[in-house]
Amino acid sequence: MDQDSHCTAERELLEAVSRITTSSTTSPSDEENQPKAEISCQVRKENPEKDDTQDSSATLSPNSLMTTKELQEYWRNEKRQCKQVKLLFEIPSTRIVEHHLSKYVMYKIIILQTGSFDSNKSVIERRYSDFEKLHRNLLEEFSEEMEDVTFPKKTLTGNFTEEIINERKLAFKDYLRLLYSMKYIRRSKKFIDFLTRPELQEAYSCLRGGQYTKALEILLEVIGLQERLTRGNPVSIVPTLCAIVVCYKDLENPASAFEYGEKALSLLSARTSHRYYIPLLETMITLAYELGKDFLSLQEKLEEWKTKKDPIRVFTLKELAVREYVQ
Repeated sequence: MDQDSHCTAERELLEAVSRITTSSTTSPSDEENQPKAEISCQVRKENPEKDDTQDSSATLSPNSLMTTKELQEYWRNEKRQCKQVKLLFEIPSTRIVEHHLSKYVMYKIIILQTGSFDSNKSVIERRYSDFEKLHRNLLEEFSEEMEDVTFPKKTLTGNFTEEIINERKLAFKDYLRLLYSMKYIRRSKKFIDFLTRPELQEAYSCLRGGQYTKALEILLEVIGLQERLTRGNPVSIVPTLCAIVVCYKDLENPASAFEYGEKALSLLSARTSHRYYIPLLETMITLAYELGKDFLSLQEKLEEWKTKKDPIRVFTLKELAVREYVQ
């Protein structure tokens, strides 16, 4: 490429970056008139330390000394960070369960994330009565939002015919899609519990029974879905992360336990009064010492907390974990 062509390419990239920077600085009135979509660039707000570095790079003048390669990478990062993220619900199949005197249909729900580079999917199963309970619970709290939401009614006969089952598959798919489209409902505990609680209850039951491999398998499946559903409240996944730490620790995999412990501890950095903070910190000190990592900085945090708080009884991480979802 000759020098003129090279300069032209750089100018085009600079102009594109300038447009991106300009469009990201809309006025408050402009923001009010735009549809509010949840996008992955909200992650920046959850990490103030990253904000400083990202803001400084975002305000670089288009006339800076960035090379063509740097500009291309900057442009790709901007597009990636502002990619719209949402969940899609599919119900591809069902199965009829006959248990003692009861008979019911289980609907297989596949939850996919679009608009990002994450291709993972979550698979759960729910029956008609689970959907019905969710609908009743949501009506209690969101009667106005649920005013125009229809729910497939029970029939006296024919509930197990192929025609009825296929109709309900489509109806439940549209039902979940509509619920998720409403911000206050998709962020509600009742909606999130519907999608995660049965699996979490099973996982914690296995954990209490010493079935750590089975518990870990379920928890690792659930945590991905929890992260997608609780973007606005990431601290809510701390108990699940800590349960994973307990499982890996008891399965003598300290490296993996430490990895998930770090994730949980980072979410609690500004929540030192959280009930999981000190038990997690104590566990992380033990793991760091075992792995030959820096445990002194963790020890300093623990001592600092002890000087500020009155001495109270603190459960171990495992004791806290086995208490979750006890009915």
